[in-house]
Amino acid sequence: MTHPITDRRRVLTAVALAAVALVSSASVHARDPKEIVIGTSAGPYADQVKLGIKPLLEKKGYKVRLVEFNDYIQPNFALAEGSLDANIFQHSVYLNKFATENRLAISELVKVPTAPIAIYSKRHKTLTEVKEGATVALPNDPTNQARALVMLDQLGWIRLRERFDPVRASERDIAANVRKIRLIPLEAAQLPRSLQDADYAFVNGNYALASGLKLRDALKTEKISDHYANLVAVRTADRDKPFARDIAAAYRSREFLDITNLHFADYAKTDYQLKLAQAQRAQQPASPVR
Repeated sequence: MTHPITDRRRVLTAVALAAVALVSSASVHARDPKEIVIGTSAGPYADQVKLGIKPLLEKKGYKVRLVEFNDYIQPNFALAEGSLDANIFQHSVYLNKFATENRLAISELVKVPTAPIAIYSKRHKTLTEVKEGATVALPNDPTNQARALVMLDQLGWIRLRERFDPVRASERDIAANVRKIRLIPLEAAQLPRSLQDADYAFVNGNYALASGLKLRDALKTEKISDHYANLVAVRTADRDKPFARDIAAAYRSREFLDITNLHFADYAKTDYQLKLAQAQRAQQPASPVR
């Protein structure tokens, strides 16, 4: 099995660069310094901004504009070129790899509550029903494909070679296809639709929720490590600027924790949210002894 890295991705990258250059040259320099333009994928991370972050920033006098993307390529180029001030759609593994390969000066600002990658099916109710030749759709970008392969190894459907790197696992690391499944790598945005044809599909949390899938309906959900917690990225030179500090403060606030508990309760909370929740519990008065 080979990983489908083709000229198509290079073409997409070139198109993204051209589009971003046009947008940035037309608008970046004329923008109000109190305007923050945030790029995100459609779905829960856009909703987090709309429900929790945007109102908090507006209270500080900012005008917040949200730009939604349907791929994992354009948002980082748009950020680096200056048409975005921040983006929210990726984890640190993807960010670091993409920034290094494309020589982009962009960096992590703050982690955000994250919906896990999970395996879904519309044809099967359990994972024990897998049969020889079953089709399994999974992300075709290297970092998210690695997550899916690790989960398949945990399920016993494949066996990865000894001493494989769980962050960089690829189809080349498959030592044995134990259940003789057929892997179908696809663009992340196509994975929810693949459930019409594939036996099983690994779907990133944002695309799952944007397509109407429920986390509780997943047949298996990834336990998110710090590597795969989604984050806010900014240009490296902007990390200490007031707008960046204010974005980070909004995510770390009690108000956003309340929004997370209300609207994103199934998401993996960040370390700072867990500490904040613990502090809130400690401040609550003890129940009277009866």
